[in-house]
Amino acid sequence: MEDFNRKNHWETVYKTKELKEVSWYEKAPKTSLDFIAYFKVPKTAKIIDVGGGDSLLVDHLLALGYKDITVLDISETALHKAKERLGNQAENVKWIVADVANFKPIENYDVWHDRATFHFLNKKEEINNYLDTIQHSITTRGALIIGTFSEDGPTKCSGIDITQYSEKSMNNIMKDQFDKEKCTYIDHSTPFNTTQNFIFCGFRKK
Repeated sequence: MEDFNRKNHWETVYKTKELKEVSWYEKAPKTSLDFIAYFKVPKTAKIIDVGGGDSLLVDHLLALGYKDITVLDISETALHKAKERLGNQAENVKWIVADVANFKPIENYDVWHDRATFHFLNKKEEINNYLDTIQHSITTRGALIIGTFSEDGPTKCSGIDITQYSEKSMNNIMKDQFDKEKCTYIDHSTPFNTTQNFIFCGFRKK
């Protein structure tokens, strides 16, 4: 799939499907919010939601009173949908159109949240670029919250091959720069009445 264009793929997905028509839809991102609560993230913290698309995490963070939120996605269409949904509140969020595989942040973050983006990176170079980015972009003792398909989860999403992770494999690639706080396995129920097993892990930057 050397001719695969990741950006075009996701633009097409978000142009042709509504929020509730994608497998990753969550009415309430409970696991993500639970991890943010676990880390006792202050309302002034700089939070980035990587691959946030038009998910509802940003809505919940705004409702909780968080003041410095960034949402990044490869799809401009996805972010446009999120902005339309939020209305005037969208002005209180920073929006970045970028591919996380080669994203170079211009600021540091206290919380890096990634639900189901990292597992799309299958090439060693892309994974290493991602790891280098989080190493340099998360503040000391900042939180990394990352969710991927587990070894009991799907091997594809949206027709794209993904990389599965376990608690052990996730910790192995993060342990040089991050201290693992906790991991949990969850079953995500899709809008199509199927179940996808995820692993979510929370780390502290050393």
